[in-house]
Amino acid sequence: MDIGGRRALAVAAVIGAIVAVAGCGHPAARATAGATPSGTEAITNLAGAARAGGAACVFIKPDGAQKFGHVGWGFNLPGTDRWVYGAVENPSGKLYTPPGGDIGAWHAQGSYARMLSEMSTDAHYPGTSEHPYSRYRCTKSPTHDVNRARAMIRTVEGRGFLVGVDPRTGKLTSRDCLDATYDVLKAYRTKGLTPAPKLSIPNVWVEELWGWSDKRLTPR
Repeated sequence: MDIGGRRALAVAAVIGAIVAVAGCGHPAARATAGATPSGTEAITNLAGAARAGGAACVFIKPDGAQKFGHVGWGFNLPGTDRWVYGAVENPSGKLYTPPGGDIGAWHAQGSYARMLSEMSTDAHYPGTSEHPYSRYRCTKSPTHDVNRARAMIRTVEGRGFLVGVDPRTGKLTSRDCLDATYDVLKAYRTKGLTPAPKLSIPNVWVEELWGWSDKRLTPR
């Protein structure tokens, strides 16, 4: 099936399940995380590549949001081993939270190793999430704009959460974890970033990140 076909099915699934799905941060069964292949080597390779340019990562909870998936993001500060990373967790599970409300938005900054450690343990939402991020995909990016990405972080953290009909416009749309991840990485000018139309399913979108690395993430 081509990308367009998968997206059409994804949107149809979201619309069909919109009452049952309580957003990206809705608790689900704990994800089973396998061993991370060549963890030290992966850190060294990507950290070295980042120092020569830019890089971006997507962190995934495959079983999140009633198994539709949940995602977070990370991007490198070019020329360093420092990363900015975060997510919109939506711990309340509500389909709609107005702008300015608590949507579980957070971001942090640290080394590549620290980013993997904190994402793998849900360090910024301890005791709230039933399972940590268990998979991550990364890519090098010779194009990057850290200032735009930082500005977008402020935007996504303050715009509320939505999966469904926007009470302001009456349109079926979304402002969820995938929209936040995509908007931040797009603002960063991530090379090879697959478009994410509104109401896309995170797990489907993750599989369309062509050419990105794909590794398991275990608590560390």
